Amino acid sequence: MAETLDIIQLRTFVAIDECGGFGRAASALHMSQPTVSQHVRSLEKRLQQQLVQREGRRAGFTLAGERLLAEARRILAVHDEALARLDATRSRTIVVGSTETAAEQILPELLSTLRDAYPDRQVQFHIDRSTQMTEAVTRGTIDLAIVLDTGQAVPGTEVGALPLHWYASPGWTAPEDDRAVPLVAYVEPCGMRQRAIQELNGQGRRVEIVAESGSLEGVIAAARAGLGLAVLPSAGRAPSGLVVRRDMPDLGRIFVRLITRRGLEDDVAETALQALDGFFAVTRYVHAVSA
Repeated sequence: MAETLDIIQLRTFVAIDECGGFGRAASALHMSQPTVSQHVRSLEKRLQQQLVQREGRRAGFTLAGERLLAEARRILAVHDEALARLDATRSRTIVVGSTETAAEQILPELLSTLRDAYPDRQVQFHIDRSTQMTEAVTRGTIDLAIVLDTGQAVPGTEVGALPLHWYASPGWTAPEDDRAVPLVAYVEPCGMRQRAIQELNGQGRRVEIVAESGSLEGVIAAARAGLGLAVLPSAGRAPSGLVVRRDMPDLGRIFVRLITRRGLEDDVAETALQALDGFFAVTRYVHAVSA
């Protein structure tokens, strides 16, 4: 029997490229880094070619590695599409992921559209941070996800943008210029947190992280308690118990992207894109009228 390429090893190899390294691929695939390295060595032994080489502190692909990446993506696409067609249980369920900050405003319309378009299929959803959502789509455990683009090579299709606002409790008072601005934020990594710090530092203001949380609920609770300012995207309404602070520097917008797993049916992805296009068209109109 002719030798074959291992699907799991190929998926690991592609994940190294998509996640930006061995460590991140290991995290996304829920395996150890030595296992990721072993998969690469097995592929190199099978093909009798070096696929990865060190470039300073980072690992880069050789020409043979680049060729394998292209072939691996084609193999995995065909494999995943075939599995989706053959797995009747999976095909009945559409799993949607969303970041917490986008879920309340964007997710209801998207879920409603998908349920209307596919009445015979169950729609499930998961809420997490953008990094975790991206990794879940890469693993194939989530079909499509709405994530925030923090400017760090986020995959997927840009579907719109949301303004970033400063929020605080109604009775919160901004500190004097020579005092640090108290900020409540998501734990790192967080693009919104970094943008807030950069904007304030750019105005010569110091920043003190007075509270941090891994959840949106925690960030809002800390701001509602009057501990400090929070930075969150908005589609038109403030979180309960908070008000927008217009006396702080403009934070601009944060882009929203839709990422889909490899092998997802084209019509499902297109339906999701149309729903999101509709949502952001309305959002742009509301902001234009209120401006």
